[in-house]
Amino acid sequence: MMESDKVKNTVPAKKRIALVAHDHRKDELIEWCQKNRTVLEEHQLCGTGTTAALIARATGLPVTAYKSGPLGGDQQIGARIAEGGIDMLIFFWDPLEAQPHDPDVKALLRIAVVYDIPAANNQSTANFLLTSPLLKEEYVRELPDYGSLLAERADRLASKTES
Repeated sequence: MMESDKVKNTVPAKKRIALVAHDHRKDELIEWCQKNRTVLEEHQLCGTGTTAALIARATGLPVTAYKSGPLGGDQQIGARIAEGGIDMLIFFWDPLEAQPHDPDVKALLRIAVVYDIPAANNQSTANFLLTSPLLKEEYVRELPDYGSLLAERADRLASKTES
């Protein structure tokens, strides 16, 4: 992919952070949020249903709540990432417990990679993200120009069907 095939995207200094946790990891995420309250209060927070409500109650921070993960909350957060409305994902997932909505979880993690947003899946990585100097400043990331890539793909498919 050439430089011209990239789109620059500016991430604001005030990050939009999604907070998500599976049931067996909710307490750990809540404790982490309590410890990091002063840093988190400088940013805009959202999360999946129960997790968002529990964090808001435990920290007093405003946390926009989407649906519960199994009811589509993971997909809602993924959509917000694709729309450019979430800049960072903190997702304490439970790798040892089968989840009924595992395909949604994988889709959320996939979309975080596609749109090149920082994603932490455990406390250590979340700590590294929260202490990064980039957290407090604008950051310009370069993404593939998916619009151009899709148009080229459509043109190739159309030319195949015409021949």
